[in-house]
Amino acid sequence: VDDVFLGGPASQEPWRKALTGLDVLWVGVRCEGAVAEAREVARGDRPRGMAAAQAETVHRGVVYDLEVDTTRTEALACARTIAAHLA
Repeated sequence: VDDVFLGGPASQEPWRKALTGLDVLWVGVRCEGAVAEAREVARGDRPRGMAAAQAETVHRGVVYDLEVDTTRTEALACARTIAAHLA
């Protein structure tokens, strides 16, 4: 499941309940606001400023088992980090 917890921990809680009893790895995918904003502009498919505004907000109070940061780490390297955590 991929979800952006705009409501912080309150947004995560329904998923915690729905996934009770399952093996779940909660992964926080971070990116510095300025880098997220540059990527947002390059994509051109979102309102400007949304990525920078949400870069930290969506993580506030949310509990993860693992965090990766795509600011300077390629997506494949982040995926390998996640896969290694599952092994």
